[in-house]
Amino acid sequence: MKLRRILTLLLLLVSLLTASAQWLPDTVFGQGYTMRYIDQPDDYAGPERCTVVRKLTTCQHPKAAILYIHGYNDYFFQAEEGNRFVDSCYDFYALDLRKYGRSILPGQRKFQARDMKEYFPDIDSALSVIAADGRPHRQIVLMAHSTGGLITSYYLTLTPQAPVEALILNSPFLEWNFNGFMRKIAIPTVGFIGRIFPGMKISQGSISLYAESLLKEYHGEWQYNTQWKTVKPEKVEASWIKAISSAQKELRGKHPKISIPILLLHSDNSVYGDKWDDSFLHGDAVLNVEHIARFGRELGSDVTEIAIPGGLHDLALSAEPAREAFYDAIFTWLRKIIKN
Repeated sequence: MKLRRILTLLLLLVSLLTASAQWLPDTVFGQGYTMRYIDQPDDYAGPERCTVVRKLTTCQHPKAAILYIHGYNDYFFQAEEGNRFVDSCYDFYALDLRKYGRSILPGQRKFQARDMKEYFPDIDSALSVIAADGRPHRQIVLMAHSTGGLITSYYLTLTPQAPVEALILNSPFLEWNFNGFMRKIAIPTVGFIGRIFPGMKISQGSISLYAESLLKEYHGEWQYNTQWKTVKPEKVEASWIKAISSAQKELRGKHPKISIPILLLHSDNSVYGDKWDDSFLHGDAVLNVEHIARFGRELGSDVTEIAIPGGLHDLALSAEPAREAFYDAIFTWLRKIIKN
């Protein structure tokens, strides 16, 4: 893995010096957003790339750079989120990880991963791109949602020298939302199988209620690419389950805790069911918020936890009162953390 990260940085250095690596208008938003692809070393599936999206503030003195990392079955489409930071004098960057969103290459299997460390070179690359931009700020804040929260927490645990000043976690995926039997017996069994048969497909069911709480065509207020962020969960590989479980276990192990300040955000309740009702508009329909709180508090020595009343799993996509509480919590905390 260290060799792969060295190769990544060498490739990035070359790409930063070539015309093909210039910023282009973002294919999703426009509106002042630009993007660039970053080629990565080939892995077990073939060629790889990640994508950095950015929007720069017009403020004369940017407070810091925000680097946002999405979750599973996701990509960066939350333009309102980026605009909130830009309007508040932060440069905003977002990373579409390999095999997600803008980064998907023809013939690739979406979301495929055998180890969460596979994403570390993508984060390294994004941080290097931010540094190469030469903007007049000296601090970077990582912000991540769900599986992105798991990945970034794992990354910072194993990469304490990363040039990051703070971490914002939006409903991080720190534990499976299953009963004890599933967590202690079934998931480890599937993880073991994933070591032997990494490509074995595992069903995630067919419930689409979380997507229905988000999409404007159902009960929500958002639009996004449902080829990149599917309405019904697709099958995952057994190796992906192994990778998630391994990262979660590692975070609870003997590694040093994250030393930088952490803002841990989550809904104040989880909602369950297989038929639609309006409770899905006011709670986390993906993870158990008690798990998030319990394991999130253990990530570091400086953790500020805030529960957002009525928040969805992705708090940035909640109804307006919860969304406003989410942003208020973030900017209030950042004012204490960022040193101008």
